[in-house]
Amino acid sequence: MTGTGSVPWPPAPIRTERLVLRESEARDRAAFIELFASPEVGTYVGGSRPRDELERAMPEVPGRRFGFFAVELDGTTIGMITLDGRDPERKGHIRPDGGEPELGYMFLPQAWGRGYATEACAAALDWFADAHPGEPVVLSTQTANDASMRIAAKLGFTEVERFEEYGAEQWFGMWSPVTPS
Repeated sequence: MTGTGSVPWPPAPIRTERLVLRESEARDRAAFIELFASPEVGTYVGGSRPRDELERAMPEVPGRRFGFFAVELDGTTIGMITLDGRDPERKGHIRPDGGEPELGYMFLPQAWGRGYATEACAAALDWFADAHPGEPVVLSTQTANDASMRIAAKLGFTEVERFEEYGAEQWFGMWSPVTPS
């Protein structure tokens, strides 16, 4: 999945009731370092990374690519959403060749529990459904991640399968846009 073809990138900022989803900017760098260094955020995504390593490695404008949204609340970056092609080498696919669009999200702990992830992901899925009519989206999360499992259910993802990966049980689901009849 790339930004080629008929889908321009970046799109205009997407506004929800409380949030703005937009292209990443240099001012997001500190929040993204915080995100990847956070032990709480790292719990279900393979652990956090050392802050000094992130300071060295993170580009001045992080995440400037197709399908990457910075999520902002009242002018402050609180998280990110990605819509990337799922790695064909990983378990969990709905197409034989893999590469399905996969929804990913990470939010700073201080933004947890207020519905921001669900609100932002729903807006990203709406944008995606308009840009790629009829194209399903997949999502994978550890079954132990109760909050992420609730978000997947609220967004309308349905279970395809479960499997072991990264030493934990993973839930793999699919979302299909509603097509008007």
